Amino acid sequence: MAGGGFDNDAPMAAINVTPLVDVMLVMLVIFMITTPILQQGVEVQLPKATTAPLKGESEQVVISVDQTGAVFIGAGNRVDLETLPAKLEAIMATREESQRKVFIQSDERVPYGTVMGLMGRIHAAGIEQIGLVSEPDTEKK
Repeated sequence: MAGGGFDNDAPMAAINVTPLVDVMLVMLVIFMITTPILQQGVEVQLPKATTAPLKGESEQVVISVDQTGAVFIGAGNRVDLETLPAKLEAIMATREESQRKVFIQSDERVPYGTVMGLMGRIHAAGIEQIGLVSEPDTEKK
């Protein structure tokens, strides 16, 4: 032919990327769903951590739990779990909203459920900033 046009019978040299994009999107969805499931089985040892020292302008409220499960506010002030929210509300009544923080210091032999129950009672007192205190990890890894 004299027109210099394209030959319709010649093979096309371009790649059709639509199926590739479809497969990649399906793989992305699969990875987004399975990744959080894989992260649930990680073993951790909570009592030791490498963290920076606690900083604060005011006196910090520390709630301690000894190995028997007894709860203390500060040093030696034993309290019952039932009266803990009322006592914390009284302590925090004079503080600004940004200074309403409580730190939990628990013996490593205390069951996890006991600490979580304590956190629930602290949260019931209207305190949303709760920190867990740990000893520095001195082992070199």
